[in-house]
Amino acid sequence: MLATSDVIAFASSTDLARARAFYEATLGLPVVDANPYACVFDAHGTMLRITAVAEVAHPGYTVLGWRVTGMSETVAHLESLGVVFARYDGMAQDGQGVWTSPNGDRVAWFTDPDGNVLSLTEFT
Repeated sequence: MLATSDVIAFASSTDLARARAFYEATLGLPVVDANPYACVFDAHGTMLRITAVAEVAHPGYTVLGWRVTGMSETVAHLESLGVVFARYDGMAQDGQGVWTSPNGDRVAWFTDPDGNVLSLTEFT
C-alpha cells in the first residue's frame, strides 16, 4: 500500500529560523511552508519537515542524505558556503573528507546547525 505513497522526511531543530537559513540559503532547498511548529522544504520532490523541538536528539548516525553526482564539486561548493565536512577516526577520508567504500561509492558527512548528521553519496 505504501509503495505508491510519497515519503516525508523529518529532522528536528531548536531554532527554526536558523534551520531555515541553513536549509534554504546554504543547501538551496525551496521553502514550501513555515509556521511556529515546522519549516517545510521541497527536497527535489520529497517533503522535508524540519520540526521545532525543545531538544534535538543526537543519534550519531546520518538522518538525511542526498544522492549526488560530481561529489568533489558538490563538496567544494558547500565548503564555499561555510559547510564543514566531518572527519571520523579510523576512516580513510580524502582531503575533502570523502570516504570511498569498498565498492567505490563515495560518502561525505556534515551537520546542520542543530548537529543532525547529513550526508552526500555518489554511487558508482
